[in-house]
Amino acid sequence: MNGCRGLIHQMTLSHRMNGCRGQIHQMTLSHLMNGCEVGTKTKPQPALSINLSKHLMKEFWKREWFLWAVYTLAAVVVSIQKLTQGERPGGYTFYENYIIFKNSFPHLLQGVNPYADFPAEQWDLFKYSPAFALFMAPFAALPDWLGLPCWNLLNALVLLAAILHLPILTRGQRIFSAWFVLIELITSMQNSQSNGLTAGLMLWAFIAFEQKKPSRATGFITAAAYIKIFGIFAAVLALLYPGKRRFAIWLIGWTAFFALVPLLILSPAQLGRVYEWWMELLRNDHEASVGLSVQGWLLAWFGWAPSKTGVTLTGLLLLLASVLAVSYPGKWITGRFIFPKSQASALHRALACASVLIWVVIFNHKAESPTFIIAMCGVVLWWQTANKTTWENALLWATFLLVSLSPTDIFPKALRQQIVQPYVLKALPCIVIWIIITWKLFSGRGREVERVQAG
Repeated sequence: MNGCRGLIHQMTLSHRMNGCRGQIHQMTLSHLMNGCEVGTKTKPQPALSINLSKHLMKEFWKREWFLWAVYTLAAVVVSIQKLTQGERPGGYTFYENYIIFKNSFPHLLQGVNPYADFPAEQWDLFKYSPAFALFMAPFAALPDWLGLPCWNLLNALVLLAAILHLPILTRGQRIFSAWFVLIELITSMQNSQSNGLTAGLMLWAFIAFEQKKPSRATGFITAAAYIKIFGIFAAVLALLYPGKRRFAIWLIGWTAFFALVPLLILSPAQLGRVYEWWMELLRNDHEASVGLSVQGWLLAWFGWAPSKTGVTLTGLLLLLASVLAVSYPGKWITGRFIFPKSQASALHRALACASVLIWVVIFNHKAESPTFIIAMCGVVLWWQTANKTTWENALLWATFLLVSLSPTDIFPKALRQQIVQPYVLKALPCIVIWIIITWKLFSGRGREVERVQAG
């Protein structure tokens, strides 16, 4: 009997019988070995072992702790890879963006122009806010072998925490979303960029809105904006929620806080001068390139180079109009066109968040490959609220191929260099999905998603 019990240990009670003479349903004779005689030792069979292993692995990938371990390991491994990669020509490192970020604090502290060129120290210009330079103070005090892993961990874990706390989605949808964006996050970390942190802050703003906490939402939005200016466009989501006056007051307060916090180490006159330097840099930077954006796609496909400001304003008007369309769906009542209070459903709020996440990338004329971790968060959020038809599934995986896999070594180098890059194909599927989301918001179409509490 001991052998028989060992064999059917994993079976349900419906599979167990009184003794070994009964019939065990849905099992083949190969699972029973040579009978169930007393004292017979039953050896595990390959088919049962393989099926059990598959089941365990399937469950293993669904564990949140495993996601935390993988994200942590990815950040550390990427950091070690870059730290041990040697030097580029000119003595520069393979993690220069991090060097630029950490150098911004001592430059700010010394009263020099942090937006100037420092070719002896770093290979490119610092372009973020004075508040961000102050935020980098702890990293400036750390040696690179410790600071770079901490920086990448900050980007990875803030984003993962936000994804795993997303409202509206089920636990399984959150876990799938975290796996889906991982490769794109690694691309960002390999460039020691701040995009994972920015995406995480924008998602946390959406979470705070859903929790009816506008003070937190504005804090996350302004923090994202003082890293990358386009983060401020997450404020568009406030149109979907009540308490807009409170939101505006908190937004002013948080903006003032981040604008003035460098006064901890600078005089008012010095801070004013730093902002003048920053504005000058941004004006010059606006003319530099078109990037992986709508502007870049129009130029590559049609040879058309419209005004960057014009394209961005057109996109912004469409974004605002689509969000307003679900926030204030106007109706004819007794001969008058009126606008009732916000009626945006959970589906439309999620779609609006997805739209913003994609918009800030495809309408950013400076968008680069590592920036697309932000857009991919929007892409997977769109898909999770979609009907998941054949064409929607095909579009999702085509996007994954062109956006996340095309920069990697598993994608043919010739195709990447001769087709994907010249024709801005990394941006194209995101542009298509943003258009679909915008149409859904305008039309009010889509499938409502049930709110499922995590835990």
